[in-house]
Amino acid sequence: MEKVRNLIKPKANPQQQLRDWQRRLRQECRNIERQIRDIQREEKNVQKAIKEAAKRNDMGSAKSLAKELVRSRQTVNRLHENKAQMNSISMHLGESVAIARTVGHLSKSADVMKLVNNLMKAPEVAATMLEFSKEMTKAGVIEEFVNEAVDNALDTEDMEEEIEEEVDKVLTAIAGETAAELPQAVRKERVKQPAQTARAAEEEAIAEGGDDEEELEEIRARLARVRS
Repeated sequence: MEKVRNLIKPKANPQQQLRDWQRRLRQECRNIERQIRDIQREEKNVQKAIKEAAKRNDMGSAKSLAKELVRSRQTVNRLHENKAQMNSISMHLGESVAIARTVGHLSKSADVMKLVNNLMKAPEVAATMLEFSKEMTKAGVIEEFVNEAVDNALDTEDMEEEIEEEVDKVLTAIAGETAAELPQAVRKERVKQPAQTARAAEEEAIAEGGDDEEELEEIRARLARVRS
């Protein structure tokens, strides 16, 4: 009989389970902070590369890099939102400690369920929140989440338009500042020349030498790695 009792896994203490979730949420928040720092560090390299491309009048590469910069800034904004929602989950769990101490079990929380479901749609933390969802569903804190397929084609189109608008702002801010730093004679010469298309400018840069293009590809690759 004693052996049978030993094989039965004791039920987790509700308060201990809440503290464990809070500890893991704090760790995830630290991971997010580290990722944000990594992205912002790479963004400085991208800004420098945009300025260098603008000085060469290689606006094709400058625009391509500006688009990567905009996507990275959007990622950083999402990460900040993810962190804020994780902190909110931790706060709601903390409020549940007193209730669990009184009733002896964890109670359902609509607020936690909503936050967990939102975070499960965030690509950066979806896998982590799926694990939380399973554990919290089993503990009775939230109900089982049904992942509904949503047609986001329209959202994607709107997002692309927003990106293009931000790209123009970035180019105006960075490339415009760079143009102002160029010698007066160079600026006048560029005004006299007909404007090249982005593709033509990019082809000219490649024809002058492949090293610049390889360097830009490496910069884009590094930024993509820290975003993922």
